[in-house]
Amino acid sequence: MSDDEEEPPLAVRIDQTIQEPSQSNPEQPQNDNVSVGVTVITGYLGAGKSTLVNYILNAQHGKRIAVILNEFGEEIGVERAMINEGESGALVEEWVELANGCVCCTVKHSLVQALEQLVQMKKKLDHILLETTGLANPAPLASVLWLDDQLESSVKLDSIVTVVDAKNLHFQLNKHRDSSSFPEAFLQIAFADVVILNKVDLVSLEGSEAALEKLENEIHSINSLANIIHSVRCEVDLSQILNRQAYDATHAAHLEALLEESKSISSKDLHDSGVRTLCINQTEAVDLHKVRLWIEEILWDKKYSMDVYRCKGVLNVANSDHLHTLQAVREIYEIVPARQWRNEEKQMNRIVFIGHNLDEKILADSFQGCIRELNLSDTPVNPIQ
Repeated sequence: MSDDEEEPPLAVRIDQTIQEPSQSNPEQPQNDNVSVGVTVITGYLGAGKSTLVNYILNAQHGKRIAVILNEFGEEIGVERAMINEGESGALVEEWVELANGCVCCTVKHSLVQALEQLVQMKKKLDHILLETTGLANPAPLASVLWLDDQLESSVKLDSIVTVVDAKNLHFQLNKHRDSSSFPEAFLQIAFADVVILNKVDLVSLEGSEAALEKLENEIHSINSLANIIHSVRCEVDLSQILNRQAYDATHAAHLEALLEESKSISSKDLHDSGVRTLCINQTEAVDLHKVRLWIEEILWDKKYSMDVYRCKGVLNVANSDHLHTLQAVREIYEIVPARQWRNEEKQMNRIVFIGHNLDEKILADSFQGCIRELNLSDTPVNPIQ
């Protein structure tokens, strides 16, 4: 079998069946408030998604991970897949438990039904992986898993992991770089929190470490926030792809580190209007209501004809001692207080955009309209001596 072909994930049936956890087992404490993290795995055809799933299903890693192999595809659509059609309409296959403690099933229609089945046994699970065969663009699925009330917080989106083929990525990205439509590889990288640069051994065989560095720079030019992991046959340390908490507003430290790395990114370094990352910085406190109106005009109204795929940022909100985080996937966004500003920190606004036709000057200039105008009520009052 050639390197560009992938074997389907192997599900080996064993005699042991899945049992509900015992009420009296002290090693399995009851905690109905704990959400199970969901990692979405995506990638270009032949990149190694199935290889990654097979590795997780067969490796002795000591974790109980549920793997959902979806087969609903573009023709059925995410919206229908997220509808719980009940016993008459759902075509969720039987769960199979594997020798290493993981469980696996194939989902044809109702993804929600599969997730609800997992929730019922979540005390035995450490994580859920969703392999997105048939979906070129992970954004709709990510949006639903991130902030959808139907799942009632029983599961939560942890991160999007994109597997790319190190040998063929440059060709895949450049094939349509100058056209108005972009191949799947652009979107999958743009939405990724982690990019697994797979088959690096094939690039190394050609004797060029510089080639791998060039690939990393190309990935970061599209999405500077993505963490890049090198791999051979997708054998990776699972701690690098699980429990990333990429969508957890309270996990501010990770977000701040990413933003710090991205602060120097500028569209001035890029010479086309393709998919890219850029960052705007501003030091003055902003009016939260004005920020919401500003981001809604960009995401919802497409006021400046920019197509924003992802957005992450920290905000210095007027009359608040809390650092606020901003995060968006397509049209869905969230702004929440994360933690108090530290004494030694410089309070500022820093927002990273990933998308198509982004204009740094327009974004920076329009954001100036969010600055809170100082009035008497905002002026600090010195105590009477």
